[in-house]
Parts: sequence; C-alpha cells; structure tokens
Amino acid sequence: MQPIPATLVLENGSVYRGTAFGHIGDAYGEVVFNTSHTGYQEILTDPSYSGQMVVMTYPLIGNYGINDSDNESRKVWASAFIVSELSNVYSNYEATSGLDSMLKTAGVMGLEGIDTRKLVREIRQQGAMRGYISVSEPDRDKLLEKVLETPEMTGQDLVKTVTTSENYYLDKPDALFHVAALDYGIKTNILRLLQNAGCRVTVMKAGSTAEEILQLNPDGVFLSNGPGDPSVVNYAIDAIRQLADYNRTTRPLPIFGICLGHQLLSLAFGAETFKLKFGHHGSNHPVKNMSSGRIEITSQNHGFAVKIDSLPDNVEMTHLNLYDNTVEGIRHRELPCFSVQYHPEAAPGPHDSHYLFDQFVTLMEQAKN
Repeated sequence: MQPIPATLVLENGSVYRGTAFGHIGDAYGEVVFNTSHTGYQEILTDPSYSGQMVVMTYPLIGNYGINDSDNESRKVWASAFIVSELSNVYSNYEATSGLDSMLKTAGVMGLEGIDTRKLVREIRQQGAMRGYISVSEPDRDKLLEKVLETPEMTGQDLVKTVTTSENYYLDKPDALFHVAALDYGIKTNILRLLQNAGCRVTVMKAGSTAEEILQLNPDGVFLSNGPGDPSVVNYAIDAIRQLADYNRTTRPLPIFGICLGHQLLSLAFGAETFKLKFGHHGSNHPVKNMSSGRIEITSQNHGFAVKIDSLPDNVEMTHLNLYDNTVEGIRHRELPCFSVQYHPEAAPGPHDSHYLFDQFVTLMEQAKN
C-alpha cells in the first residue's frame, strides 16, 4: 500500500509533513506531548485527552500491539496520534491487533514520519498550540485558516462530552465501604483500585447534584480525572462545595480527588487555576510528598494547575512538582478532603502512589467511628 501524505499545521504557522495511518481523513485539536516510553493504548483511551492530539516523544511506537485488557475507557478519546515511527510489526503474548488497526476501528487519525523532536521542542518553547492534520489539503495557508477556526482549550467544558450517560454500579463482595464516584472522565484502573481497596462503587454522571449524591448515603465521594478547563465546570464545583458544607454541618464525608477532581476540589474551596504552558503528560514526573519528604515518580496528564498562592488558609499543599514547583496535592485542614494533581492509579506509569487509595479508606473508617 502506498504511503498517504498528510500535513500538520500549528496555529503559529509551522508545517510538518508525514504520512497518515489509522483512520484516513482530517483531525484537529490541541497538540501536546507525552514522555512515556510505553502505555500508548492507555494514553489513547484516557478521556482526559479529549480534544487533544498526542505526540509521543519516544521514537518507535506500536511494537507490542494492542490487547483486550488495557483500555482505560470505552473508546479512543485523543483526536489524533502523532509518532516518529509506527511499528507495523508487533509482538506480545497478549496482543490481539496492531495500533494502526485500533485507530482505524476508532476512526482516529495517526501521523508518522515527522521530526517529533523538533515538534516537541517547539511546543516546549512556545506552549501547547492548536493543530490541524489533513490528507486532502497540503496548502499551509488554507490549513492555518482551519486551525484558527478551531476552539481553544481555555474555556472549554469537555467533561459533558466524556461522562457516562447513565449512573452504574460496581459491586465488590464483602465491601466495607460504598463510594460515589463522579465521572468527569474516569479511568478504568481507578475503579479497579477502589474495588481492590474494599469499596463498592456507584459511578455517577458529572452533572449529579449534591442532593443526588447524598441520597446514596455513601461512605465517601471520589472526584475523577477529566479533560478541559476546570474553571468552567461550574455544576461540578457547586456540587462539591455543597458536599463540603455537608461535611461541616452534618457528618464527616471523606472526599478524594484526582487530576481534574483535584482542580475542582481546590476551586470549590476558593482557590484558582491557570493554564500551564505545555502541561504535564508522561509517566516520569518527580513529586515531593511534603509530610514525608519522600520523592514519588508519578504519571501525569493535565494542562491546568492550581495557583499555589491562591490556596486559602484552611487548605494546605501536600505535594509539590519538582519540575516546575506547581501544586501536586492539597488537603483541607479541618475536613476529611484531599486530592492530588497526578495519577496514583498510573495506567501507564509507576505505582509509587497507590497508598493514596488506602488513605481514602482510612478516612472512611474514621468517619464511621
């Protein structure tokens, strides 16, 4: 089969020409890079990548194929996948298909054969930018017009596009706790680890009200990861604020947030968020636990962060990013509420931070006594 030429144009006018794979057509989104060496299947199916085209910094991608067990959600959410070299030969005992086939089935475009080192350096220097890929239009100026017509990530509520359409229940034999998990783009491994920690889980739509959550009489509330700008997800912020008030006035109700959930919890407590220059995407980010002094290597995927100087007096920072000194975790000083910016469930990535799920369980045990 003859290679199909494809052209990527960034909003600053830069042009990258390569060949298409996966679904053949056009694609657009915010271009971000991920520094993980492996885990492309989990990355592609992470709902937090909705609206983004992902560039892998590792040069050869696809060599171990795709399997039936590593999807982190029901579909591929990245709007395009950009690699230096696609491996058309895969070898792994679990593999059932290749990356090219996965993207074809998902209707998601791939681009290979470009200088990803140059592209990543450009993003690092100028920040994450919108991009447009086309197989039918090679003209830079026409593609630039298309790029500038696409929406910017700031101001976008993408949670409503990835959340479950119906609440659902995950049982756990001999479960000690019932957790209400708000689905802002929740990953499968989060649910798996909650169950492993002894919890049965009701996964709820992102727009669920505090009243609907409390009707379940849960032992704890989990706030999931997700895509887009946290500051515009007002319905979630309002619900979390009401849950915090319930904590103050009625009974202890532990709340644990990850990634977008961390940002929403912080906003509910009165902090502010801002857009990072090029975000944190990868499985090798060092984070300092401020109480233990221990350095955790973490998996991350976010384009926004909490302003460190906006944290109110009753909220303390618990974790710090050692790359850029941004907030990686918070804890309320009086309420059983905490969150982290990174992904302790990994998938892909290291397991240094699995203890946070045990910490959540401990808070629920204390709330029962």
